[in-house]
Amino acid sequence: MENDMSDKYVAYVGTYTHEKSRGIHIYDMDVEKGLITERKEVEIDNPSYITLSHDGKYLYSICDAGVSAFRVMPDGDIELINVKSINGMRGCHLSVTKDNTFIFVSGYHDGKLTVMHLNEDGSVGTIADEVFHKGIGSIAERNFRPHISNATLTPDEKLLCVCDLGIDQIKVYEFDKKTGRLDLYDIIRTQLESAPREILFSADGRFAYVMCELKNYIDVYECGVGEDGRRTFEFIQNIFTLRRDHRVNSAATDIMLTKDGEHLLCSNAGDNSVTIYKIDKDNGTLSILSSLPISGDYPKYINLFPDEKHLMSMNHDGNSITFFTVHWDKGLIVMSGREVRISKPNNMVIRKL
Repeated sequence: MENDMSDKYVAYVGTYTHEKSRGIHIYDMDVEKGLITERKEVEIDNPSYITLSHDGKYLYSICDAGVSAFRVMPDGDIELINVKSINGMRGCHLSVTKDNTFIFVSGYHDGKLTVMHLNEDGSVGTIADEVFHKGIGSIAERNFRPHISNATLTPDEKLLCVCDLGIDQIKVYEFDKKTGRLDLYDIIRTQLESAPREILFSADGRFAYVMCELKNYIDVYECGVGEDGRRTFEFIQNIFTLRRDHRVNSAATDIMLTKDGEHLLCSNAGDNSVTIYKIDKDNGTLSILSSLPISGDYPKYINLFPDEKHLMSMNHDGNSITFFTVHWDKGLIVMSGREVRISKPNNMVIRKL
């Protein structure tokens, strides 16, 4: 892993603000020790998901009114640029194109995907396209209608893969980089009642990893091109995210890849654990190294420090962030440092100053 100890970093944590939190929390990071110290809190209603532009100049946040745009200052502070309506119920996930011209807003509550223009000054612009998913799932209480939880572009940004855990599908759209318009290209149908929540791609785009929330497993797909020139997603593996005796009353919550593409990590609520996988780079398949407690309740999001020697878990119901030293050679995590108290943490992004 790279050594980034000489560089300075800042971390931003999105939260729900219905209890004690008031908005986005900004932390200074001690990468060498694997610790963070809160600097300030920027007030905004329910910034439940935040993301950075790829150049790090702007931060975007879900809020009750739609999407908020912030300018990132040289010292890591943030300054509000604007707030724009998404013409629907509040979103749950954001992703941005590499050139910072479009932002995708996933709608859990209304099953709506919204594509919005981003302006040169970083502000959120008008709506470029909006798509409502249709269909009926199989679980009456939760999966009875569309719930979009994640929208992720393929590495070449030609296709947008949209996870809908309400109808057990990943809808694949052709993305027009000029207009922002979407056209349905394909549908990946996951297992009944699996609830595909999140999709990640290997850096070279050869493999896709789909975390299924309710079935507690990860589906692995090989991404290729058929004889007719169309993109293909071939299912090649299904692997659990939990230990054998812990597969009841648990839900997979988040996945992430290491920078070198050697490992994948998955957090699990209920079981309150993190599972570490080794990735076979030749065929994309996963093998479990360990599944260990995260020392917090409902680890909704996980992240690694920039040198990837320490792990952080954002524990939504435990109102905490917990810290661990990662021993990749053994596939182990060991708790390090005191937890940081924070009300309803939801996700984190890290920026180099």
